Amino acid sequence: MKKTIRIKKNNLNYNIIIQNGSFKKYLKSLINQRSKKYVIIDKKIYNIFKNFLDKNKDLNLIKINVSEKIKSFEYYRKILLILLDKKIDRSSLIIAIGGGTIGDLSGFIASTILRGVNFTLIPTTLLSQVDSSIGGKNGINTKRGKNLIGTFYQPNKVIIDPSFLNSLSFKQIKSGYAEIVKHAIINDNQFYKWLKNNLDDLYKLKKNILISAIEKSIKIKLKFIINDEKENLKNSSSRAMLNFGHTFGHVLESMNNYNSNLTHGEAISIGMILAAKVSYKKRKISKNQLEDLIVHFKNAQLPINSNMIKKNQFYKKLMNDKKNINEKINLILLKRIGSAYFARNFDIKDIKDSIFNNKKIL
Repeated sequence: MKKTIRIKKNNLNYNIIIQNGSFKKYLKSLINQRSKKYVIIDKKIYNIFKNFLDKNKDLNLIKINVSEKIKSFEYYRKILLILLDKKIDRSSLIIAIGGGTIGDLSGFIASTILRGVNFTLIPTTLLSQVDSSIGGKNGINTKRGKNLIGTFYQPNKVIIDPSFLNSLSFKQIKSGYAEIVKHAIINDNQFYKWLKNNLDDLYKLKKNILISAIEKSIKIKLKFIINDEKENLKNSSSRAMLNFGHTFGHVLESMNNYNSNLTHGEAISIGMILAAKVSYKKRKISKNQLEDLIVHFKNAQLPINSNMIKKNQFYKKLMNDKKNINEKINLILLKRIGSAYFARNFDIKDIKDSIFNNKKIL
C-alpha cells in the first residue's frame, strides 16, 4: 500500500510518500545523482541499516547519539562545521533520518547553512511521522524554553516508512498516538471515533490501519499549515490550533529537563487534558465530552496528570510561551471534540481555578 500526499500551494510544493520500504527505495534512487548528499542520522538507525548504508559510498554520513539535548547551540554549531569542512555547496542535499529531534535540528541547519539548501526528511518514529516532519517548523531549545529559536523552512520531500515502527518501544508508539489523537480532537470528531474503535489494531501496528491513521493525521495537520504556514492568523483556521495541549506540555518537558522518562507525546497528553479542563470550566465542552476524553486517554495508556502542575515553577514557565502577549496567557481550547479555538488573556489564577477547582471528574 502506497499513499502519496501532494502539496502544491504558495511556496509549499513537495510530496509526502507513505509506504513500507520507501526509505531504501528513496536512497537507491539518489545513486549517481551529481549533487552531494549529507545524511544526518540517528546512530541507532544507522546500526540497524549499517550494511545497506555503507554500500552507498555516495552518502556522507553524520551519525549522532540522539536525545532532546541535541537541539542545542552546541550541536547546531558542531554539525554546521562538519558540513562546511566537507565542502557542502548550494546544490547539496541534506537528508535527516531519525525522530523529531534529528528533523528539527537538521531542518534548522538546512535553512541557515549557505542561506538554505535542499533537505529531505525520513522520520523514523510515529511521533515524527505524523507531527514534526510535517509543516516546516525547525529549531533548537534553550534554557528559556523549547523551540524558541528556529525557522519556517519546508523540506523538498518527506519519506514515511511505517516499517521503521516495528523497532519502537510501546512507550514511543503511545507518544506518537498522542499527536494523532490531538489532530482528531481539534478538527475531526469522526476520526476521533474511528481511533477509539481501532486503537487496539493501531497499537498492534496493523499495516492498513496504521497507514490510514498516519495519512488522515497528516492531512488534518496540512489543512492548518496550508492556510497559515507561519502561524500569523488568530482564528480557528490558525496553525496555532495544532498547539492544543502544547502550552502546558512544553512546560512539563522543560521542567523535566527533556529527560526520556517523559516523552513529548506524554507531556502533550497531560497538556491536552489540562486544556480540556479549562475548556470545560469556560463552558465550551460538556462534562460528558471531558469524561470521554479522559476515558479514551486512559484506554490508550496515556498520562493525564503530573505532580509538576502543583509547583509554582510550572506557572512561571507558562508565562514564557510564544503565544503569550502582555503577560497574559493565550491558549488553544476546545469548542467541542472536533473543533478548537484561540482563547486569550488568561492569568495564572484562571488556569489554577480551571485545573484544581473543578468538581471531581472521574
